[in-house]
Amino acid sequence: MFFEAPPAGEEPPARKWPERPPWEPPPLETGVVLALDMTVARSANAVVRLPTIRAFRHGCMLDLAVVTRQGELSAEDYWDLRMSSHSGSNIGRVRRADPLPRKLLRFGVRYADGTKVTTLEPVERWAQTAGDPPTRPRLSSWPTSSGMHGAGLDISFSNSSLWLWPLPPPETFEFAAEWPLGGIDLTFAELDGAAVAAAAARSQLFWPDAGSLY
Repeated sequence: MFFEAPPAGEEPPARKWPERPPWEPPPLETGVVLALDMTVARSANAVVRLPTIRAFRHGCMLDLAVVTRQGELSAEDYWDLRMSSHSGSNIGRVRRADPLPRKLLRFGVRYADGTKVTTLEPVERWAQTAGDPPTRPRLSSWPTSSGMHGAGLDISFSNSSLWLWPLPPPETFEFAAEWPLGGIDLTFAELDGAAVAAAAARSQLFWPDAGSLY
């Protein structure tokens, strides 16, 4: 017999999921949706929208929608535009000494004191403990879904999320977007940090007896 069951008395080791550090999205927390319905930037062939922010107690998720249309573009140029609409898809290929590619869709956040964080900053390796947190804010891409709509209209959309940690200060801050290939120059949109903080304070645990937010 080729395939045999394990000998009696031998139990497979229990599966243990790695502990999630508190600067990543909390899997046990509900979050609170803050509706914005905001168009951040628009060009002839691309629109960047920020419909909602999901606020958690220690950070927030910026939910993005990038919509493109072919218009007067050639099929090849439109393909490049569509493929580059996925935020973060080219970030890993950017070298520090090189100019930023025109295809690269980039986002960032700037606070009132001048502190900024962008999706272009390298991901550091941090210890997996709450006692060794990052020394700077982080803004990281969390892809969600993408697809096509508008049969025969040559329209596409890409949905993604950006996790911002820690929770922004309760004051006005700026969200930045730039996408040369999409015809979008550096654009800033103001966000209400006080509203984000108020929403975050209402976030709860899915199961109150879980005992931890992480």
